[in-house]
Amino acid sequence: MALELSASPGRGISVTKKTHTSQIEIIPCKICGDKSSGIHYGVITCEGCKGFFRRSQQSNAAYSCPRQKNCLIDRTSRNRCQHCRLQKCLAVGMSRDAVKFGRMSKKQRDSLYAEVQKHRLQQQQRDHQQQPGEAEPLTPSYGLSANGLTELHDDLSGYMDGHTPDGSKPDSAVSSFYLDIQPSPDQSGLDINGIKPEPICDFAPGSGFFPYCSFTNGETSPTVSMAELEHLAQNISKSHMETCQYLREELQQMTWQAFLQEEVESYQSKPREVMWQLCAIKITEAIQYVVEFAKRIDGFMELCQNDQIVLLKAGSLEVVFVRMCRAFDSQNNTVYFDGKYAGPDVFKSLGCDDLISSVFEFGKNLCSMHLSEDEIALFSAFVLMSADRSWLQEKVKVEKLQQKIQLALQHVLQKNHREDGILTKLICKVSTLRALCSRHTEKLTAFKAIYPDIVRAHFPPLYKELFGSDFEQSMPVDG
Repeated sequence: MALELSASPGRGISVTKKTHTSQIEIIPCKICGDKSSGIHYGVITCEGCKGFFRRSQQSNAAYSCPRQKNCLIDRTSRNRCQHCRLQKCLAVGMSRDAVKFGRMSKKQRDSLYAEVQKHRLQQQQRDHQQQPGEAEPLTPSYGLSANGLTELHDDLSGYMDGHTPDGSKPDSAVSSFYLDIQPSPDQSGLDINGIKPEPICDFAPGSGFFPYCSFTNGETSPTVSMAELEHLAQNISKSHMETCQYLREELQQMTWQAFLQEEVESYQSKPREVMWQLCAIKITEAIQYVVEFAKRIDGFMELCQNDQIVLLKAGSLEVVFVRMCRAFDSQNNTVYFDGKYAGPDVFKSLGCDDLISSVFEFGKNLCSMHLSEDEIALFSAFVLMSADRSWLQEKVKVEKLQQKIQLALQHVLQKNHREDGILTKLICKVSTLRALCSRHTEKLTAFKAIYPDIVRAHFPPLYKELFGSDFEQSMPVDG
């Protein structure tokens, strides 16, 4: 099959598709190693790195590295250091001028074709060597499926930057507002129709530090040693820091970058469905990191696959709200969103002022507790491993894990000389988190009733799976 490449103004060099999908995508992104979508600005990249490079050139941004300017750039870490990501883009040859050169030379095409053949051969060798029933090692993935945590969708990273490979755009009067997202019919395979939102439940935390944990069925856990608590706390803290979208120092440096009034008005003038789509994308991006965080917590991957999915489906947005306090500026009542700090008025066009007000109030209250990164990490893990979720198959196993995390959290709070009662205050936040998520579900349900086609065609698959599986099953399928 011949590969034909042509220039596409503003989009880099695109690959013309013949009888099959272009095999150029077998070559991973030269920047982060994610699945590529074509040649952009002269280099084979994924949609995420293409969008990042485009934005960096449009704004003439001057990024700085808070470390030693040698950060590893891969799929899970690419958003943590913009400076090192841009330097890697430039080092491999990305250039705004690349789109001006038109068709590639025969030498360039031959070289590209040879690389495609090389990767195709390597793929075939891996497939041949793979034993029956043995899973091929995957790069970090964020999707969910009935068979556990697997790759959600080849183009999911494109959603995270608001762009996907070139394709048709929605046929709508407001199509110019839409983010460049292709329709994505059921391709991710999450079969969890029986999982429903669970009711708000009150917690009854124990008082003081105790050497064992009591459970609802009368069992007790073995004594947890101090060394074990230290190890668990370190594991969870490390997992948290490795899966944060931004370092706290980076967020603090950006607090002065608030939206100007004309920018606020631009958001307010967006059609309601477009703003919902943008927020769905941003939430999904944050949830990706929460999924990776969960997978790195000691004990989570030992849970049965059903319970992994139940916990993530029920708790991932709650953890996003907890992590939000890192990106919240309580002095100005703003939160980091879409590249700058935004106040509640930015979200006016969503049509759910009460939800936005409650989210900002929660962020402000949690921010006022001045939690350290270790404390945020452990509280996030505690929230995620909630043993009272409906539809858990191994409830006691989850309960034991949550109790160990609670002990580790209490240990860290005491070690940090926090005031008495702070653990109880934190655990009481769980009911507030569940109320927020319940209200989000109500708002989404109301939105979907008015714009079912928008949700089906333009919302990220993971978002629809987590928050709209029942709705998706009831929607008619085009045929």
